[in-house]
This record gives sequence, structure tokens and C-alpha cells, in this order.
Amino acid sequence: MNIFRQILPISQQLTKCLAAVTSQQASAIMQRQMVLPLRAIATTTPRNDLMEFFDDKKHWGEQEVKHGRGWTKDDLRIKSNSDLHKLWFVLLKERNLLLTMEHECKEKMELFPSPERLDKVKESMDNLEEVVRERNRAYYLLETGETGERPGRLETNELGIRFFYRSFEHVIPKFANRKWNERHKFTFGGYAVWKFLRLYRERLYNEKRKLRNRERNEVVHLLRRFPNIDRQTLAQRFPSVDVEKLYKLDKIRINQSTSKDS
Repeated sequence: MNIFRQILPISQQLTKCLAAVTSQQASAIMQRQMVLPLRAIATTTPRNDLMEFFDDKKHWGEQEVKHGRGWTKDDLRIKSNSDLHKLWFVLLKERNLLLTMEHECKEKMELFPSPERLDKVKESMDNLEEVVRERNRAYYLLETGETGERPGRLETNELGIRFFYRSFEHVIPKFANRKWNERHKFTFGGYAVWKFLRLYRERLYNEKRKLRNRERNEVVHLLRRFPNIDRQTLAQRFPSVDVEKLYKLDKIRINQSTSKDS
């Protein structure tokens, strides 16, 4: 007990001294903070859970969700590079959200509200990539006189179909790269391949012919039903159809004359 009585006043004095020192340090720190300029503090969004992948709860069960249009190239060209960088991640987050909601609706066998939102996000991301590519091409053309893009060329696969192949950098030369030469065979030959190409080209021709006939029949139907339709707008809508030539057909002129007489 005697030892405790001797230590107690010493400890009380130490606590008073520490309190005085801490108060002095705190005041000094405050003075330095008042002198130094304040720095901006970067904080993240408070919502960092899995609900970031889901739409707002008020849209759950809705048949239609109001949304705006996609970003066009003209809208993106006036943005700075930092704004485009931020917008890319916003669109990426929105795409992940919509894909999650689409999968959830399929699991619950429900209709996904406003599925055209995915198409608009994809169109916006494609336009953003094209605008960034335009800026990169302009920069490299100004600095080096080249586009700066990865070179490529038209090649033919083993089935005789032509495609655009983009080149890659390899450590091993082309003539010594056995694995690359085995995977990339840009030649074709043989009777079976020639027969396939003939049937494939015939199929493509038939598809184009059917599409052209459908457009022609639709134009004829519109001219017979609406004789006073704007032919210039119709030609822009169906560029593969000669509207003026169809307008001179006997069955269309007879229909127009009968409509005027009645």
C-alpha cells in the first residue's frame, strides 16, 4: 500500500504532463493546417455491394422503363479525352447492369423491360470507340505521317472465303514459326472446296435477289395504294429500287387514273 501511495501522485503528474503535450501538439497541427492549403479528398461511391449490378428497385416488375437515346458520334466528338474515359466506364457499368437484369428475368421467366436499352448502350460504346480511333489516327498522322493502327490485309481461309486479317507481333519469324503456320493456312484447293464456293455464292445471290424483289414489290404496293406519295423520299428509303421506272408501269398508272376518276 505504501508503494501504491508513492506511485499514485507520480502517475497523476505524468498524465497532466502528457495532456499538456498533446494539447500543444494538437494546437500546432491545427495551426499548420490553417496555413497549408486544403487538399481535395477522393471518395468512392458508398454503394459497393452486389446491388450495383441490379437496376433500381422501382423498375422491378415494370413493363417499360423510360430511357433516353444513345450517344451519337457528333455528341462524343465535342467531349474531352477525360470525359470519354469516364463515359466509357459509365456505359460499361450500365451494360453489365442490363445484362444482369436480363439474365435474372430469364431465370424468373419474366419479360425484360425495355430491351432496346442494351442496343443503345452497345451503339454508344461502338460510337465512342470510333471517335477515339479517329483521334488516334489524326494524332499519329500529324506526328508520324501514319495511321498508327495495327496493319492488316485481306486473306483467304481454307474454305476460300476472304476475310480481313490483322497482323500481330511475334518473336519468331514467319518462316520459322511452325505453330503459327499450322493454324493459319491462307490457301484452299480441291474439288470439294470449289463445289462449296459455287453453292455458297449461289446462296448469297439468291438472298440478294429475294431481298431486291421484296423491296420492289413493297414499292409497287405503296405506289398503288398512295399515288401522291413523295417519290424522292421513297427512293431514299429503297435505294436498290428504281422508283421512276416503277412509276411508269401500266398497272400503277391505271390505278392512279381510276383513283382520280372516282
